[in-house]
Order: sequence, then structure tokens, then C-alpha cells
Amino acid sequence: MTWTLFWIVLATVAGGVLSVVIAAGLTLVVLKLIVRHLVSLSAGVLLGTALLKLLPEAFETGAPAQALFATLLGGLLFFFLLEKVELYRHSHHHEGDDEHHHHHHGFDAEQAGRGGWSVLMGDSIHNFCDGVLIATAFLVDARLGVATAVAVIAHEIPQEVGDYIVLLNAGFSRARALAYNALSGLAAVAGGVLGYFVIQPFEVFLPYLLVVASSSFIYVAVADLIPQLQRRLAWRETITQLAWLAVGLAATALLSLLGHGHEHEHEHGHERGPSHDSAR
Repeated sequence: MTWTLFWIVLATVAGGVLSVVIAAGLTLVVLKLIVRHLVSLSAGVLLGTALLKLLPEAFETGAPAQALFATLLGGLLFFFLLEKVELYRHSHHHEGDDEHHHHHHGFDAEQAGRGGWSVLMGDSIHNFCDGVLIATAFLVDARLGVATAVAVIAHEIPQEVGDYIVLLNAGFSRARALAYNALSGLAAVAGGVLGYFVIQPFEVFLPYLLVVASSSFIYVAVADLIPQLQRRLAWRETITQLAWLAVGLAATALLSLLGHGHEHEHEHGHERGPSHDSAR
């Protein structure tokens, strides 16, 4: 097994299992509080990774800009349509939604067979797609792969915790909800491994796959996460939201700057290498 494949597997396991471990070790009250803040953080991380890391990397490959923008548009429409048919759902349920579910607990229990399994099926497909995106990024550059994996983990945690709460409200036991969530998370590993073997021979398509990854992150942030933040809140809570959003953006901006610094050093090293060879 190559090192690239090793890191892909490690990153996808972390993305799929870390959220379940967090859900298993915390109470529902604490989970609801964490999810509320993590939604703001993950929105910043997703937007920062898409706009400051993935898209610049795709455009720096020299691929036609018009084709890349067309791919971005197609990706946004693609994820919109998938969500329409409930295959690419991001079910983040917070304190307001949870209160609504508690008021209809009997109804949720009746719908556990359908609603709970629907959430798990949509989650598995979503995780599989995330695994493919992580594999794509690692095939381009290890640092880009790490940044993409961090972005995926950032939005997986509130998503998986939210789905865990939904499953509990739908009648699943705590152990059963955690077990099924863990199995759903492992779909990311399957996506990562399959992506590695399928994408690797077709490197010419990597810039376009990076743009597809960007469109996924942008869509999740703009269509799913940010609307949850658009509520009438007290000034203190609004400032907290903005602070967590800024932390996510700042973290990805810092990673982007550090990555470019290493790339420049690497390029200068290559430039000096041939000159020494020619001198000899």
C-alpha cells in the first residue's frame, strides 16, 4: 500500500469515526451546544477551503478557466438536484428542531423504520462522496489532502451528531444509533479507496475534480449551514457566530499561506538544482 493510499484511508477513517466517538462520549445537552457552534466553524472552514485552497489549486494547473467555471456551475447544480431527491441530505438538527421532534416523539417513533433508514442512506452516500473528494485532493498534493480532510471532518461532526440526535428521536437506541452512524461513516473509506484506484490513472481530470470538491463545499456552506445561522439572535450570540465563522476562515487562510510558502521553497529548490547540474 502506497503512502498516499495510507493517508487517504487514515483521513477518511478520521472523518467517519471521529464524529461518532464525540457523540458517544457526550450528553445530548452538550451535543446540542457543540453543534450550534460547530455549524458556524464548519461553514468558515468549508468556504475557506473551497475558495482559498481547492479552487486556486485547480486554476494553477493551467486548465481552461471557462471549463473550470462551467464545472463549478455544473457541480452546484448537481448537488442541488441530489439534495432534491434526498440523496445528498445534510440533516443538522439543533435545539429548536429538537424541541419540535420531542413534541412529535410518537410520530417520530412510527417513522423510525422509514425516516431513520432514509437519513442513514443519504448519509452513507454523502460520506462516500466525501471519501472520493479526499482521495482527489491527496492525489494532487498531500497538504491539499490534509486541508480537504480537515474541512470534511469539520462539517461531518455537526452533521453526524445531528443525525445521531435525529435517530434517537426516531426511536433508535443509543447503541444502535451509534453503531449505524459508525457504519455510515465508514462509507467514506470505501469512497476514498475507490477514488484512489479509479482517479489515479486519469490525472488530467484532477483539476476538474478539485472544482467539483469546491462546489460541494460551497453548496453545503451556502445552502445548508449558513441558512441555519440566519436567525434573529441576541447580539452576544450573533457575535459568537461571527467569531466561530472567522476562526474557520482564518485557519484555512493560514494553512493556505503556509502551503504556498512551502511550494515556493520547493520551486526555488528545483530552480537551483538544474543550474548546479549545468555548471558541472
